[in-house]
Amino acid sequence: MTRPGDVTEALAVQASGGDQGALDALLRDIGPDVLRRCARFLLYREDAEEAAQDVLVQVARNIHRFEGRSKFSTWLYTVVANCSRQKYRELKRRAAETPLTTAEATHPDPRTTSVIAGSRVDLLEALERLEREAPQLVTPLVYRDICGLDYAEIADRMNLPVGTVKSRLHRARQQVRPWLVDGPGTPAAPDGP
Repeated sequence: MTRPGDVTEALAVQASGGDQGALDALLRDIGPDVLRRCARFLLYREDAEEAAQDVLVQVARNIHRFEGRSKFSTWLYTVVANCSRQKYRELKRRAAETPLTTAEATHPDPRTTSVIAGSRVDLLEALERLEREAPQLVTPLVYRDICGLDYAEIADRMNLPVGTVKSRLHRARQQVRPWLVDGPGTPAAPDGP
């Protein structure tokens, strides 16, 4: 019996070889999952939908780069994470460039303002900060804690030993945890007594 994931993987291989019909079928097949995964990053459906469209465009443009060394779903998670984070950066940039009206100043856009510690907005802020301070720790954290990949898939995708992935993930969580508790703009408290 063929599982749905096997069909998607087969379509990706065919599409990467230049089969336009397979690419069209692949984009239809992954669309709902892409939207769900973008929504893990972005609070508002409209933003998630825009990011999902960006993902589908990137897949269509870059499917020829999918080499089949890892599962297509793993390759796709990278595109989803990158497009979702890029959409969040755009929202922040737009908010910073647009002068606030009196009403907006008293009720800031929750898409770009941390409202509740531990929210997805806070996580995105923490990922931005982690990328500046320790960029090698971002990918394992995104793959494991947001995309839900297992360690072996992450190791395969990053071309690293599983132990290194686990170590980086542990360090990333340690570094990000205080930012989610204290807030993204708050310096982390020093470790130890």
